[in-house]
Amino acid sequence: MQRLTALFRTVVISVPIGITLVDVFGYVAKVEGSSMQPALNPDGDIGDYVFLNRWAVRHFQLAPGAIVSLSSPKDPDQKLIKRVVGLEGDVVRTLGYRQPVVRVPDGHCWVEGDNRGHSLDSNLLGPVAVGLVTARASHVVWPPRRWRRLEPQLPADRHPLSRAASH
Repeated sequence: MQRLTALFRTVVISVPIGITLVDVFGYVAKVEGSSMQPALNPDGDIGDYVFLNRWAVRHFQLAPGAIVSLSSPKDPDQKLIKRVVGLEGDVVRTLGYRQPVVRVPDGHCWVEGDNRGHSLDSNLLGPVAVGLVTARASHVVWPPRRWRRLEPQLPADRHPLSRAASH
């Protein structure tokens, strides 16, 4: 009985702490699909595991070029991982969107997959509400041969045409 009480006490204390750590700081998630190739899943068969840093986006501080996790605007149960191309006020050249050039509205960002043509991103969805961004992918943590920090960087041809003064 004493062991059962100790186990119960451990669970009652550990579970809330664990949930808080995941909610505030982040967690590891598997990236599936080809939309972020070659930055993530370059081999296509294994899948990268990344640390999704929730702390980094708590105050909606996003950087152009950062890889972020977000809830799909079309299906909130679906999680997407994309690169931030433009922030509010930026003017971006689109790739197949209904307008060739878009000014990103306040409270939104423009996100794209690195593997053009194989990505459900802003070129199909339009500007995405910043509130849908849940975390920033900060490191590849698995497989070991791919361990690295994910630095914000934009492909040379995807820089905004003009950058808002507030950045």
